[in-house]
Amino acid sequence: MWRILFLIIILASLPFHARAQTMTWEACRGAVGPTSPVLSDCRPIGDIVDPQGRELWIRATIAAPSDTRARALYVAGVASSEVWLNGERLGANGAPAPSARDETPGRYEATFPIRETAWRPGANTLVLRLSSFHGGLRFAGPMSAIAVLPFPYPQRTALLAVTFGAAGALLAAAFGFGVIHALRRTGSSLVLAGMAVVAALQAIVESLRPLFNYPYPLHAWRMSAIWALAAAFAILLVAYVSTRFLPRARGLMVGLALGVVGATVLLPGFDGKTVWALILGVALAVPPAVAGVRRKVPGARPTLAYLALFLAVALGFPQWLADFSFFLLAASLVLPLLMVEVVRLGREDRGREAALTEAVSRPDRLTVASARGVELAPIQDILAVVGADDYVELRLVGGRSLLHAARLDGLSSQLPANFMRVHRSVIANLAHVQRLERDGDRWRLHLSEGAPLPVSRARQPAVREALEV
Repeated sequence: MWRILFLIIILASLPFHARAQTMTWEACRGAVGPTSPVLSDCRPIGDIVDPQGRELWIRATIAAPSDTRARALYVAGVASSEVWLNGERLGANGAPAPSARDETPGRYEATFPIRETAWRPGANTLVLRLSSFHGGLRFAGPMSAIAVLPFPYPQRTALLAVTFGAAGALLAAAFGFGVIHALRRTGSSLVLAGMAVVAALQAIVESLRPLFNYPYPLHAWRMSAIWALAAAFAILLVAYVSTRFLPRARGLMVGLALGVVGATVLLPGFDGKTVWALILGVALAVPPAVAGVRRKVPGARPTLAYLALFLAVALGFPQWLADFSFFLLAASLVLPLLMVEVVRLGREDRGREAALTEAVSRPDRLTVASARGVELAPIQDILAVVGADDYVELRLVGGRSLLHAARLDGLSSQLPANFMRVHRSVIANLAHVQRLERDGDRWRLHLSEGAPLPVSRARQPAVREALEV
């Protein structure tokens, strides 16, 4: 796990050679002139350029590059845009307009290459016309980038490769847990499969932006999906840890997670919503893990160490969490758990085989097979066998009961002669019968303990005869 954290630090600290010029923007009244835009009444604006729900003209003065490398203006955000440099039109992304009806939505990211001849010595005037009427949701920071950078911009292929590698591993883990659930019907396997699926889906959704330049109206859906998947992972994590280490409080912890994690939807900014959904979910999973450590439950210490590492990365480097490190941290949890689960099931199968071998030499015991394993139940302690589809319930002395993966018809041939079919769904141990009693139009068989058993009309004479003998 520490190797994964080290890899995150190395990759996130890689130097990026493309550095943007710092630009101070002014908001202006503007109009498209015959050859270039006509601006007036320009006033400085703050750090946030916000064209949501309006048409916005902005202007900045930038210096000409000091080298001969090609440059481009990169614009990323929920807006259509049109760009001029020194009065020369560089291009448009969609068609900005003063109304939603007239605007044509552009792509979320746009690149406007700048010819070398467009630059002037010294100061250069950059003008952008923006509008955003189709964003769907209102963003605290609608424009994620407006910058002049070297062209073409270097791609972070290493990060994409690691992200998709983590997504593939998570999907493989989800398949493995799904197979385990199909074979053993264990609830923990189903929860872990869900955790792996939502983490893999979030990795894929996060990677859509560099892989697919989508229209800006889809950005709200993408960011909403990222938050929803992060919240689902956090809630499933609380459910898994509570089930493993504090099962009595599982309902309380899951309900608390639903309320606390769900409340992050009210926070400003989608990055904030996503990061806090993960942090709060992991924090809620800590108390059950601590309880497991105190009770010395196997696996509690590694789980608590994982949660502590997750919180350390989230609080120390929140800018990495949603974009990259979350997928590696999720994979570092579910993949070891998959290996542990496979080893555990292998041990259970060997235990099942050993119990079946022992059962051959112990004819006084019934081999009871269920999803939990194999148990040898003394036949003399069986009060009754009650059918339930492909399973039967063994009611034992002392109020215990066991589910057995067998059918009633097949089990009747394995039991000794003192076991009798008294109903189509009930076999009774006559050694424990106290009396046969009529209850209106029905007959009931009372045993030494437990609830009376129904006796069918067709079998009542045979039962009466067997009891008299």
